[in-house]
Amino acid sequence: MTEQNARDQFILDNLGLVHSLAHRLKGRGIEYEELYSAGCVGLIKAVEGFDPSRGLKFSTYAVPVILGEMKRLFRDGGTVKVSRSLKELSVRAVRERDRLCVSLGREPAISELAEVLGVDPAMAADALGASLPPLSLTADDDEGGGQIDLPVASPEDLMADRLALRDLLAALPERDRRLLTLRYYGGKTQTQTAEALGMTQVQVSRREKKLLLALREKLLE
Repeated sequence: MTEQNARDQFILDNLGLVHSLAHRLKGRGIEYEELYSAGCVGLIKAVEGFDPSRGLKFSTYAVPVILGEMKRLFRDGGTVKVSRSLKELSVRAVRERDRLCVSLGREPAISELAEVLGVDPAMAADALGASLPPLSLTADDDEGGGQIDLPVASPEDLMADRLALRDLLAALPERDRRLLTLRYYGGKTQTQTAEALGMTQVQVSRREKKLLLALREKLLE
């Protein structure tokens, strides 16, 4: 495997982290797809800036970077200026993403879309982000807007969520619990988790998505 392929695979293996953080900020005025696109940009930046020699887990380093890109969506008011070339690439990116969704039967990875577009993953992520409408936090009252207050979870709510999540994890079958523990507490990639559990990366990816969806539904009950 070439260095570029290994890098793309590493990004693909950690997309679950982007999904998890996007779900955390979902429902606060910005569409999930927009949060996810911004998170992908953050993930790519984290991969490029990560230095294993510092002794940090990748997830520990990546989470603030990814959240930073997502939260910037809430801070940026007005229209975001996009170059003509990026607009043109954005149109292609949306068209190719839709085509890949049909042919693959799933949302394509950024690396897969980038390969089709003939650009690097960071540019592909930027192109997808440019296709989404900006959110103004200071819309005029005449437009039905006014200042938008973003809800912030209280410490008590966060503590309650952590306790509820701990109970839900404890109730999972041992194999499922270990999968999530390796991914989100052990900082392991999907490939590393697959090796530890005797599974394939695809099996880990599918199972992880199902488990996260089930846990989210339980937390929202």
